[in-house]
Amino acid sequence: MHPLRYVVVEGPIGAGKSTLARRLAEHWQVDLLAEAPERNPFLPRFYRSMAHHALSTQLSFLLERQAAARLMISGELCGVPVVSDFLFEKDALYAQANLDADEFALYQRMAPALLPAYPSPDLVIYLEASEDVLLSRVAQRGAEYETPFPEGYLKRIHAAYQQFFHRYEGAPLLIVNTDHLNLVEGREDFELLLRCISEMRGQRSYFNKSA
Repeated sequence: MHPLRYVVVEGPIGAGKSTLARRLAEHWQVDLLAEAPERNPFLPRFYRSMAHHALSTQLSFLLERQAAARLMISGELCGVPVVSDFLFEKDALYAQANLDADEFALYQRMAPALLPAYPSPDLVIYLEASEDVLLSRVAQRGAEYETPFPEGYLKRIHAAYQQFFHRYEGAPLLIVNTDHLNLVEGREDFELLLRCISEMRGQRSYFNKSA
């Protein structure tokens, strides 16, 4: 059992957050709270035509966050150790990046009404990578709902994540550059990360393994 009771793994598409969250949950033998983008019926339509489906896609994700928050504050995940592959605040990041001004204003009015209070993480692990590495990883996994990405979309989301976590102060933050890390199958790299987590002090730390 790990002393941290609520750990979040975050990062842009292709960073490896879902795989690492699952691996940490298995290693620490705690529950996994994972998002399921493949269940969002609007997401493939969004990638084909962002202007027409951005709001419906965002609201569908918001309702998923509502259900997850309820599990954590009063449901089966209340008070139990959890590793999650999403940060609740990241929905606003995507909303601001993808919605037009009027839609974003509507989202800002709806989100507080739909999303109940949720706990703050004990640790957030932000996985960053270069744009080329992200594109390569997305292509390798070949998720049907992600192909093809609109030109420039991943670059825009990558920049939004960098800006968001540059200012983030909601929880202790470990920033991990994954360009030269194999956190999917690599035992040595995974153990290096575990050590970095256990030795972390203060509100912000960095882990960058050179090639």
